Amino acid sequence: MSFTKTVYIVMGPTAVGKTSFAIALAKKLSTEIISADARQCYQEMNIGVARPSVEELNEVPHHFIASHSVNEELNASFFENWALDKINNLFEKKDNVVMVGGTGLYIKAFCEGLDLIPTIDASIRENIIQQYEKLGLRWLQKEVSVKDPIYWARGEQKNPQRLMRALEVILGTGSSIVSFQNKKNIERPFKIVKIGLEMPREQLYDRINQRVLTMLEDGLEAEVKSLAAFTHLNALQTVGYSEWLGYFEEKDTKELVVEKIQQNTRHYAKRQMTWFKKDPSIQWFEATTLSPEHILLK
Repeated sequence: MSFTKTVYIVMGPTAVGKTSFAIALAKKLSTEIISADARQCYQEMNIGVARPSVEELNEVPHHFIASHSVNEELNASFFENWALDKINNLFEKKDNVVMVGGTGLYIKAFCEGLDLIPTIDASIRENIIQQYEKLGLRWLQKEVSVKDPIYWARGEQKNPQRLMRALEVILGTGSSIVSFQNKKNIERPFKIVKIGLEMPREQLYDRINQRVLTMLEDGLEAEVKSLAAFTHLNALQTVGYSEWLGYFEEKDTKELVVEKIQQNTRHYAKRQMTWFKKDPSIQWFEATTLSPEHILLK
């Protein structure tokens, strides 16, 4: 099928340089950028989520950046519908649009659509959250392994959000979340070009470690303090924020908090790459040498 419109999606692990490349590409295409980041969309979160700077945002119009409140319940399904609507609006004036982000599930939802899971009674999730907060990750892992062994055998066993989602689905529907994940992918009415950025692991980890130190210098501690009233929300269960609890309770040193954030961010980057590498349609490039011309001339 021949398409007249194209979405260029720039993806890869945190700190690899997605923002700067996406801006350069959008400038070359005289277009705008949609963020596919599950945290940069929150108005209240800035430093800890490495939101693009004011200068970067002024270079090219951005969408889904500081556009919603942490009090809003956002998910991949919401992003799919929101982004498709925004894309349609932009395509009225543009032939190309750039999307950039590291949230693999959001990108997958935009490109392929999501699995149709029935609506679950909110009280089920609320009860799971209460139990998790009281009994911890080991309880959650045991519950999922017993009640949904199919998901447990193939899912993310250390990701509490995914585990809680799997548990609420099995409790709410009687079926494994895996049973809803077999539908045929949707083909969008535009061309999608997936651009993956990568670099040697040691170099990426050095960048991650330095970025965390820069966040501290920019006022991350004060930002986290200002969000103390929201720590129970899903948006705040995020690397860069959740590690501070022990410090504020005077159980951890600030040095330990920094080490935890650096380590957890490195682990997050590894998980991102594991997710993206499963997609054979992504074209991979060395981040430090890639130029927009290289992409557009292919």
